Amino acid sequence: MKKVVVIGGGPAGMMAAIFAAKKYEVTLIEKNNKLGKKLFITGKGRCNITNNKDISDFFEYIPVNPSFLYSSLYSFTNENVMSFFKKLGVELKVERGDRVFPKSDKSSDIIKAFENELNKKNINIMLNSHVKKIISKDKNIIKVVLQDNTEITGDYFIVTTGGKSYPQTGSTGEGLLFSKELGHHIVTPKPALVPIEVKENWIKDLQGLSLKNVSFLIKDERGKILYEEFGEMLFTHFGISGPIVLSGSRIVNTKSNLKAVINLKPALTHEELDKRIQKDFNKYCNKDFKNSLNDLLPQKLIGKIVELSGIDENKKVNSITKEERKKLIYLLQNFELDIKGLRPIAEAIVTTGGINVKEVDPSNMKSKIIDNLYFAGEILDVDAYTGGFNLQIALSTGYLAGISIGEQ
Repeated sequence: MKKVVVIGGGPAGMMAAIFAAKKYEVTLIEKNNKLGKKLFITGKGRCNITNNKDISDFFEYIPVNPSFLYSSLYSFTNENVMSFFKKLGVELKVERGDRVFPKSDKSSDIIKAFENELNKKNINIMLNSHVKKIISKDKNIIKVVLQDNTEITGDYFIVTTGGKSYPQTGSTGEGLLFSKELGHHIVTPKPALVPIEVKENWIKDLQGLSLKNVSFLIKDERGKILYEEFGEMLFTHFGISGPIVLSGSRIVNTKSNLKAVINLKPALTHEELDKRIQKDFNKYCNKDFKNSLNDLLPQKLIGKIVELSGIDENKKVNSITKEERKKLIYLLQNFELDIKGLRPIAEAIVTTGGINVKEVDPSNMKSKIIDNLYFAGEILDVDAYTGGFNLQIALSTGYLAGISIGEQ
């Protein structure tokens, strides 16, 4: 029986190994002491495995090379992913934004399901096995050499080593270096989904504050809106994070002099918010301004809103003018921050960049340069916004690579 060697034990690698094992003897090489180390921390440890939207809608959430993924996403759809894990005994649930999670909220359940299936398929799993180099001859890989000089031979090879995000989980970009040595061109990796730093030093006072159901947009210096999304975000000691911020970080990658603008009350029009504030002011008419916003805002945010409004914090609510109220309303719906830049690539959830997809056959994930080499997952120059789309890409490309081995 011919042998397949998969390098990288993340979701794409495990998927490729499972489906290649239907026809071949498979060895899965992973440099960490366990499989799925990055998968374990995805979705804050809950593992947003895919999205429940129609598969045709996925391409709107893939800003880089979406057409390259048509074959893989339609070969193994989100419905196939959900069916796959249900058959492996993992119960799933759908949450806001059609995001799909294990019902237990434990990424470890997904990893255990993978491990059970790998063992069931008699796949040779080599943990703590760090690939040092890949040896090729006449457009074919002959073997891989590990750090301890162990040589692993095979007939076909699948590289699924990820990008350069979260290097502590093993995604250090080594697979990109191997691929470059084999003749592939690499699109320089950059952070794709990563927190945003802001210039305001006071932002650290809001650290840990999470906001739900807010509108977030990014504007350029002329006021043009470059990105807008609704959902959840988080303040950090350096700036802002959370799903809607991470997806917007791609814009920051390519532009400068940008502002982040948060609408804290997007469900209300200007007039509706004015009525709401007047109602609260009537309720707290004899209180100081600083003590009148408890029904409207999270406690941690009140002090900063009071300060930025320009209204004296000790001013009695019943003496606040209409003009002052208008300024407050504007601030609540236009909470501006000056964007400084992005956090380092090591903190990115995923990276953009990787193997140039023009050098990979989208119908089977096979290299156009090395005859017995296939790719899958984040090592490719494809990535998506948050919401389960990136994991779907990893699983779909892994599946397609696995079932396509040896086909002409």
